[in-house]
Amino acid sequence: MKKIIIKKDSYYDSVFLMLASKTVKKIAGVVEAVASMGTQTNVGLLKGIGFDARVLEDVRPNDLIIAVEAEAEETIADAFQAVDDYLSKKSDISGEEEAYRPVSLDSAIRFSPRSNLVVISVPGAYAAREARLALNNGLHVMLFSDNVSIEDEIELKNIALDRGLLMMGPDCGTAIINGKPLCFANTVRRGDIGLVAASGSGLQEVTCCIDKLGSGISQALGTGGRDLKDPRVGGLMMKMGIQALSHDDATKVIVVISKPPAAELAEEVISRLKMTGKSGVICFLGQKKRPPEGNLRFAENLEETARLAVALSRGAQAGEDALTVSSKTIEQIVAREIARKDRRQKYLRGLYAGGTLADEALFYFEKEGMGIYSNIQPQKDFLLQDPHVSREHTIVDLGDDAFTVGRPHPMIDPSIREERLEIEMADPEVAIVLMDFVLGYGAHENPAGQIQALLARVGARDRRKGGQLSIVASITGTDADFQDMNEQKRLLESMNCIVMPSNYLASRVAAGIIKGIN
Repeated sequence: MKKIIIKKDSYYDSVFLMLASKTVKKIAGVVEAVASMGTQTNVGLLKGIGFDARVLEDVRPNDLIIAVEAEAEETIADAFQAVDDYLSKKSDISGEEEAYRPVSLDSAIRFSPRSNLVVISVPGAYAAREARLALNNGLHVMLFSDNVSIEDEIELKNIALDRGLLMMGPDCGTAIINGKPLCFANTVRRGDIGLVAASGSGLQEVTCCIDKLGSGISQALGTGGRDLKDPRVGGLMMKMGIQALSHDDATKVIVVISKPPAAELAEEVISRLKMTGKSGVICFLGQKKRPPEGNLRFAENLEETARLAVALSRGAQAGEDALTVSSKTIEQIVAREIARKDRRQKYLRGLYAGGTLADEALFYFEKEGMGIYSNIQPQKDFLLQDPHVSREHTIVDLGDDAFTVGRPHPMIDPSIREERLEIEMADPEVAIVLMDFVLGYGAHENPAGQIQALLARVGARDRRKGGQLSIVASITGTDADFQDMNEQKRLLESMNCIVMPSNYLASRVAAGIIKGIN
C-alpha cells in the first residue's frame, strides 16, 4: 500500500529530510519512506519505485513530498504523523532564536550586517544564484552544494577574484576559518600551518594528523574538487588561497592537498608556492613523489604531509613513524593476523566514507603492486562494473553518487556501510576489511558504536571454521571532537578491530597482511 502527501512551498534541507526518512523507516510495518523536495530527480526516483505518477504531476522543486509504503493503512497514518513530528523539531524554537529565521540571503544580511562569510547548501539548480548574490554583497562564500555547472563555477570564481573574495566550492565540504570549523571539519589546535585543499576528507585527515602531532592550524581553505582537476577552472581558488596565506602573518608553513590535478595546473601551483618564500608541503595524491625543491617538500600520502608540515614549522626533521606506531609494531600486527588466516582468505575490501581517504588507500595498494577494483578507479580495466558488487581486491567510496541518491552521506549515516559490511563479512574469501571513521562537525555522533551490534552479531557466526577476518580501521579526528576519539578507539578495539591513527598506517597494515597470505 502506497500513499503520497504533498506540502506546497515547504522547503527543508535535504540532509534533514534524509534523516527524517531514516527515522520513519524504523517503524514496524513500513516498507519504504521518503521525505524529499520535489525536484525533477526526486520525482523520477519516486516514480521509479512505483509511486503514483499522477499525484506527482504538479509537484514543484519547492514542494515537500512525503511518500510512504506500508503493510496497512494505520501504519501509513502513523508514518505520516512521525514525519510531521520530526519536521516540527526543525521549527520548534523559542525566545531569542525565534527572531533569527531569515527566509532569504537578503534578510540574513539585514539581520547580521557584520557577517562576511556565507555557507550555501541549497539544491544545485539554485546554488549559483545564491552564491552570485553573496559575492555581489561583498561576502566570502563556502558553496557546499554540488551539481553546479562548470560554467557557473568559473563565473563565480572570477567574480570572487575581482572582488578579492574567497569562493570555496562548489562541493566544498570542509574549511577552518580563524579557528572555526565549517561543515565537515574537526576541532583542532590553532597554530602556524595553513592549508589549501581540493579535497574535504583529505583536509580533515591532514589537519587531524597535525593536531595529533602537537601542532596547529592557522587557516584551512577548501577549493572544491574541480578547481585543480579541470583545466577550465584553472586552479583559481587554489592560487588565491596560496596568495592569501602568503600574506597571513600567522601562517609559517603552507600545505597544498589535491587528488591528481591537471598537469599544467600542478606546475603552476608549485611555482606559486615557491614565490611565497614560505616553507611549503605539496601532496598530489597518486603522483610520483618529487625531491625537495628550494622551500618546498613533497609528500606521497596524507600522514607524511602532516609530518613534513610539523617538521618545517618546528625547524626539525620529519620522523618516519611520528604518530607513535613503529614499523616493528606494524610487523608484529601483520604477523599475528597472517597466522589467523585460512587458505581460502585472500582478498581485501575497503569500505570508505571519505572519498579522498579511499583514493589514498587505492594509490598506496597500487604502489605495492596490488590490482584494486573500485568505483573511483581511473584505470578502466579495474573500474567496477557494478559498484554494489565487489570483485577480488576492492575499495569502494560509499560517498559516491551511486550510493547516496536519496540517502545521507555515510559520514552522516553509516547505515550504507553497515549493509555493505555484512555482505563482505559473509564472503569466506575476504581476509581484511579496511574502514575509515571520520569524526567532527557534521559527522555521525557515534560511528564506531553504529556498527558494534552488527559486528557482534555477524562475528558470532562460525563461517570460516578456523580463519579469522581482520578489520583494520583508522580514525580521522581529535581529542576535542564531540564524538570523543579515545572512546571511538576503545569501542573499535573492544570489537577486535585493529585501530591505526591514520589512513596511511591502516593501509600499511592491510597491505602487509595481504602480501603475507598471497
